[in-house]
Amino acid sequence: MTAPIELWYWPTPNGWKISIALEEMGLAYEVKPVNIGRGEQFDAAFQAISPNGRMPAIVDPEGPDGQPLSIFESGAILQYLGNKSGRFYPTDVRARAEVDQWLFWQVGGLGPMAGQTHHFRQYAPALIKDQRQIAYGVRRYTDETHRLYGVMDRRLADREFLAGQYSIADMAAWPWILPEHQGQDLSEFPNLKAWVARVGARPAVIKGRAVGEALRGNLASSGKDAEQARKLLFGQRARKA
Repeated sequence: MTAPIELWYWPTPNGWKISIALEEMGLAYEVKPVNIGRGEQFDAAFQAISPNGRMPAIVDPEGPDGQPLSIFESGAILQYLGNKSGRFYPTDVRARAEVDQWLFWQVGGLGPMAGQTHHFRQYAPALIKDQRQIAYGVRRYTDETHRLYGVMDRRLADREFLAGQYSIADMAAWPWILPEHQGQDLSEFPNLKAWVARVGARPAVIKGRAVGEALRGNLASSGKDAEQARKLLFGQRARKA
């Protein structure tokens, strides 16, 4: 019997990428919750497999050589799982290049920019008393996220999925389209809106998106637990070994 892949996980957009991929690829997995609101990402056990202390990471007990293999960074995980399963990551060089372009576009652009938009719009108001200090960040990142939504909308004008066929590129980008948190109106982006619905209707996407949903708290709330979580998440400085 094949040992399940360990998914070190918290229900965030980057975590959802991997839970969705595991469901789509039919790979057995076991969730290892890492509560980022309690600082568990700083535990030695987690940082041994994810030196950057960020979600998600995996451990495949049966790596390519039969030995355990740990991987951090969601893009690298998606590539590994695509290779392992032989699904949603083409072997043809030209087709793979299409997927890789949009995968790297997401991890280098859409994710970081939309994440900053989410931060300044949702979390910064609870961290900074003078709201004038966050106004530029809100405007800067909201506008950049709007631009990136437009990139996707144009790309999807003549195809159903980012790289033509449904792939790990779609799994990477879909969890980051959160217009209600990012100040966007999907009616401005009809092709993107249709893609969001198309991907979101897939049974594996529905199941993967729901993994660990009950664990997630509201970091924008005013409770003491949320305040402590914000300090852990947004007040980090370099830590000595």
